[in-house]
Amino acid sequence: MNIFKQDHNFLQYAASLGLVIFVSTMCYFFPSIIGYKLVALILLMLVSTIAMFFKIIPVLVAATSSALIWNYFFIPPKFTFHINNAEDTLLFFLYFAIAFVNVFLRIKIRDSEKKEREKIEKDNTIKLYNTLLNSLSHELRTPIATIIGAVDTLKENKEKISASNQNELLNQIDLASIRLNRQVENLLNMSRLETGMLKLNLDWCDLNELINSVIQKLIYKQTMIFEPIESLPLLKLDSGLMEQIIQNLVHNAINYTPENAVISLFVSQKNNHCFISVSDNGNGIPEKELDFIFDKFYRLPHTKTGGSGLGLSIVKGFTEAHLGIVKAENNPDGGVTFTIEFSAEASYINNLKNE
Repeated sequence: MNIFKQDHNFLQYAASLGLVIFVSTMCYFFPSIIGYKLVALILLMLVSTIAMFFKIIPVLVAATSSALIWNYFFIPPKFTFHINNAEDTLLFFLYFAIAFVNVFLRIKIRDSEKKEREKIEKDNTIKLYNTLLNSLSHELRTPIATIIGAVDTLKENKEKISASNQNELLNQIDLASIRLNRQVENLLNMSRLETGMLKLNLDWCDLNELINSVIQKLIYKQTMIFEPIESLPLLKLDSGLMEQIIQNLVHNAINYTPENAVISLFVSQKNNHCFISVSDNGNGIPEKELDFIFDKFYRLPHTKTGGSGLGLSIVKGFTEAHLGIVKAENNPDGGVTFTIEFSAEASYINNLKNE
């Protein structure tokens, strides 16, 4: 870490000094067009620009070196630090004063902007946690209450409850457990994205098998359509993250379409670019809401209760971790299609095996 910091500081020193030398050289070759007083203004502008991006010490190096270069190469008599007249001497010291005042003002402005950004980030963090707590109060408490209630009923009235009613209570526990697990997974995944702890674990993956596995784990009443592409190669990706992406997209379609809806999954690959889409024939999404559906905790107005508004934001984060993009478009005949596109190394070993 210290080595990296030292290298970064060295680069700033080298860049600031290099820029001063480069601009001074350009000015030096046009003495008839650019007088030495105009050179001073150009160098001051350069120092001001450097102060916007670099730390204070490299900027001070740029300010000092520019003043000395200006004196030695531009103020008459040239190639000496001696200055003949009082006007040029005053001008030289004014250059020093203006350069250093400019540097410190720029640094102050940068510090103020940094503090303002930190304040905004802190306010956003507080807002995020408030929203998170509001979400937790309902989305986690509801399935927990269902599980506790069903377990208590089974414990206290086991002998009085019929077998069918016992099975019904067990089904309620199962569904609540799945919902609770999904919410916890979403919260943990969002935490990984927020803290920058997400790292890809790339390995060869059969997307056909992965999508089928996701479909089999979900509970739904809609018609689910997926036809595996036999020619699809193995792809190098993070299968855990990709499974979560597909699961969130399909669960979103299940949650926001009627029971008689049709949900279709498609996968294709061309030139190391992979495309996965989840499409439905439900009610679609209002056009004005399409730009916001991938925001954290965002839920469409007037939708049924349930869900924390994290699913699609996790899809976006995990897709971007694969250096990909995700988009949502309304279908002409109704419903919506979510498509993710990402690059992945392909292997055709499985195709040769099949042949």
